Order: sequence, then structure tokens, then C-alpha cells
Amino acid sequence: MRSFIFTFIMLVSLLITGCSETKKEPADFRSLVIEKKQHLQLSTYVTAHTVEQMFTTEAGKREVLSLLNCYGITKVYLEVYRGGLVITPELIGPSVKFLEDNGFEVVGGIATVPGNDFGVKQEGPLGWFNWQNPKTQNDLRKVIEDSAPFFSTFIVDDFLCTSDTSMESKAAKGDRSWSEYRRAMFTEISQSVFIKPAREMNHDIRMIIKYPQWYDRFHIFGYDVETESAMFDGVWVGTETRGQYTQRFGFVQPYEGFINYRWLKTIAGDKHGGAWFDHIDCTDRDFVEQAYQSVLAGAKELIIFSFDSFISGHPGHHLLIKDFEKLAALAEAVAEYPVDGPAGYKPPNSDAGGDLYLFDYIGMFGISLVPESKYPENAGVVFLPTQAASDEAILPKIERSLTGGSKIVMTTGFVARAKDGEKIAQLAQIKWPVKEELSEIGSIKLPDSTYSLRFPLNMDYQIIPDGAEVLLRPSDKSNNPFLVRNTEKNIFVINTHTFSQADFAAVGEHLLAPRQIGLVELPHPWANSIREAFHPQDDPVIDAPARVTVQQLSDGSMVIHNYNQEAVNVTITFPKTGKYIDGFTGEPIETDGNLISLNMKARTNIWLVAESL
Repeated sequence: MRSFIFTFIMLVSLLITGCSETKKEPADFRSLVIEKKQHLQLSTYVTAHTVEQMFTTEAGKREVLSLLNCYGITKVYLEVYRGGLVITPELIGPSVKFLEDNGFEVVGGIATVPGNDFGVKQEGPLGWFNWQNPKTQNDLRKVIEDSAPFFSTFIVDDFLCTSDTSMESKAAKGDRSWSEYRRAMFTEISQSVFIKPAREMNHDIRMIIKYPQWYDRFHIFGYDVETESAMFDGVWVGTETRGQYTQRFGFVQPYEGFINYRWLKTIAGDKHGGAWFDHIDCTDRDFVEQAYQSVLAGAKELIIFSFDSFISGHPGHHLLIKDFEKLAALAEAVAEYPVDGPAGYKPPNSDAGGDLYLFDYIGMFGISLVPESKYPENAGVVFLPTQAASDEAILPKIERSLTGGSKIVMTTGFVARAKDGEKIAQLAQIKWPVKEELSEIGSIKLPDSTYSLRFPLNMDYQIIPDGAEVLLRPSDKSNNPFLVRNTEKNIFVINTHTFSQADFAAVGEHLLAPRQIGLVELPHPWANSIREAFHPQDDPVIDAPARVTVQQLSDGSMVIHNYNQEAVNVTITFPKTGKYIDGFTGEPIETDGNLISLNMKARTNIWLVAESL
């Protein structure tokens, strides 16, 4: 009996001791990712050619399993068609079963690009389909019908678009613009080729559309984001900004990933899901910085394109594993406190004029710009680029914002193209009409020096103040201001030119930024003046050069990222004194009253969090 009692007491003691122990750390990276999955999930996309290569042998499947586990992947997108290669049902079924039996979620995928005798290739500058041709539609419909029974969810990759200009498409287009014709065609094709056939074969299947990152060009090639987002069950978004300093994929600014994801979220709402980026044209920092902007935009799933990169290897993988806990913590915070700031208005299907991708560049000035697809009635600061001129009821909306105490920042392109532009010019205290006058500026006169730009600063129009105060002018000899402000200090006009269609045509580009521009090369004092124009009342004041982003969460914390290739000094002046830590590391941040001075190394970030938050 004594032995029984002793044994019982020992068992109880062990149970109590076990319960009081600190929670064990995950044994490996995959275990960590599974633990954090509710906040941030890692997924990968396996292309059709890799499916054929890796899933047909036991050795290939072992390697797949090893790599997926090594990199913490918990969901796999399995492609059934790309570039003429169709994966047969005889291979799809066993491949899906293999992955599911080993604990992975599996999603079907398709890349709708031509190859071999599959479909009909378009006539035009890009390697896409002629979707007007019945063969294209029938060939793709057959793939959907054959593969849909194997998946509960299915995604259509980037290429649900076209630039076909064949006689067949011209006849179908009629008197409509290419954009109108293509958007109407894809509205019908989305149903007849993808959604309806998939549901006829698998009633409960979820159909997802994935958009690329070139948001200012969507409507030109047939994407109708409002209509398609309503039709599909999910909307996934490309955040693949890659290298900002390299030409191969267009000198894209890192802030574009945030802009594209957040703008589409205002359209898709709860259907919004994963963020998708790749390794192409990426250094290790480029790769992981895509993850940060995706998470800051609100993504809780990161889809890494493609699985092939895990086979060949990439230095960015190490950084992603190293920073995963930081990213998961940030994702948890963003889910509750989304990034907030000045609201940039871009209606769906709106033309950008000379302001193509301007949102990306504004974000690179340390302005926590948040894009909106509907007019931001309650925003304290409203940004109106040329895209906003497509709203024909814009004037009364501006007037309501001003009456409510908001600040308006507008571009010359917006004023020139907006309905009631003359009245808007009067509010801004500049002369009407705003005349087009494209100019290139190679240097800027500062009070004690001349600042030479590596790339020219372009201005689209001529601003003639009619009561407005000139805040920035390239030189004493220039009669054309870059930034002006009305006397009430609630309307600013910025004389921008990023890119127009002519700039794209000049270098044969169709989708992404065609060249580097001087806008993000502006001197430090100019960067501060531009940031001040967008500054919301009572927010912290930032003193920093360009290519430093500041994204403020709605709890008051902020993520600061130095995208420059050298170290920079950043100063933040808060309205009140306080103590701050780096939310990524938990380390305290040195303060001087209400002032924080940071020396930020190249390509690094910090998350300023008040200790009381």
C-alpha cells in the first residue's frame, strides 16, 4: 500500500512539474512555422515541369518532401498546365495524395501561357494567348475539367490577360477601346472557361484569381478587378518587386508590393488572401524585403515562386528563415492594427497619364501612404494623382474633405484632367488651364550648394501660382515650381512625372517601370518638404532622405526601412516623450526627450513600439 501511495505521489509531482515547465521551443524550423501558422503561413508553387520531373519517381518525391520540410512549407500549389505541358490526371491524383498524406495542404494551379500546339498565341508584343480564338478557350477548359476533381481550391496565375491585336480580336472589339473589349471578354471567359467548368466537375471547389504587381496597367490588358473579384472566391496578389536598382524587371520600388496588395484588398475585401513573390532578379535582401512589405500590407500567407528555387538554392532563403519570427510577430500586429496614413485615391480601371506607379515613389519618401479604390471620405490627408481624375464627381468630394479639416495633395496631372479642373485650380490658387510642358531637371539649387541628380527629375506641366506659395523650385532661374501650397495651407500641388505610355513605348516596356528616375534621388531637404506636405496632424515628424519608408500601424508603432545602399540617419520627433523598443528584437531604443535618432545601416529595418503599447 505504501508503495502504491508513493508511486501515486511521484506521478502527481511529475505532472505538476511538467505543467509548470516553460513551453518547449520548436525543435526545427517547420515546427516553428506550424506553431505560428495562424499568423503567417509559408507556401510554395510547383510549376508543371517540376511536377513532371519530381513527382514521377520515388527519389524525386523524397527530395520534394525533404526540401518542403527544410523550408517550413505547409501549403503546396501544384500546377497542372504551363507553356504547352499538361499534367495528366494519372499524375495529378497520386501527387496530391502524396502531399496530403505527408501533412501538406494542396491547391491546384494553372499558368495560362501558350506552348506547342496548345491554344493560339496572340499577335502582339507579349507571349500571351489570343483568348478570342475558340481553340484557346477549349484547350484550357479541358484542363480545368480534368484537374478540378482533385482539388478543393484552384488558382489561376498571372496571365488571365492579353495584348492580342489580331484581326480576329479587332473584329470582336468593334468600336470599343482595347481595354473595354478585353475586360468584357475576360469577364465572360472567367466564368465560361474557369469557374463554371470547375464547379460542374467539383461543386465545392474554391476558385482564386492571382493578380500580378503592375496595378496601374491592369485594365489595359483585360483585368477588371472589381468584376473579377466579385466572381472569384479568392484574390491573391503579386508582391514581386524584386530589385529596385536593376533593369531586368523594371526598377520597381519596394513600396509597390504594399500598394498593390492593399489597393486590391479595398476591392476584394474578405476574399483577399495570399501574397506571392519570387527570387528572380533578387539579392538576398531584395527577396526578404518582399516578405516584409507583403506582411505590412496584411498578408497572412506568403507564396514563394517557385519550388524550383529551393532545388537550385538562393541566399534569400536563409534570411527568410532567420527573420520568420519577426515577420510572424509583425503579421500578428498588422492583423489587429493595419498600416494607416495618408490615403491615395486610385479608382479601378483608371488611367494614370504621366503618374504611372507614382504611389510607389511617394511611399519611398517615408510617407505611410495607403491606397484606396473609393474616395477616402474620412482621411485626414487625401492624395489625388492623375488616376483620381477618372472620378467625375471629384470636386464635391474635395470640398467636403476640406470642410472637414482634411489636407489635399494633388498632382498637376490630376488638376489638368479632372472634371471641374478650373474650380479645383482656383482652390489650389494656381492659374487655369494647367498647360502641359514636359521638362527635365538635372540639378537642384540648394541655399548653399547645387545638388546634381544621377537621373533627371521630370515635370509634366507648368504651374503658375495665382496666390499659391512656392515651396520647392529646381533653381532660381526656373519659373516652373515643383511644389506649391495655397494660403490656407490645406492644398498642395506637386508637379510630378514618373512615366507615361510614351516612356514605356520609348524603351519597349509594357508592364513595369521603364527606367530609373530622379524622383527618389532628390536631396534630403526636398524629401523632408515633400513628406511635410503629406504630414497628418499630430503624427510624429520624420527627418530622413528618400528611399526610407515609414509605415505607421494604427496602434502608433511604426516600421522604418532603409532601402538605400548606404547607411543613413533618421530622426523622429514624437508629440510626447516616451520609451520605445524595437518590436523585432525587444531591445530598448535610446531617446532624447521626445526625439529618437537612428543610424540605420543599408537595407535594414526597425519596428518602433512604445513600451506602454
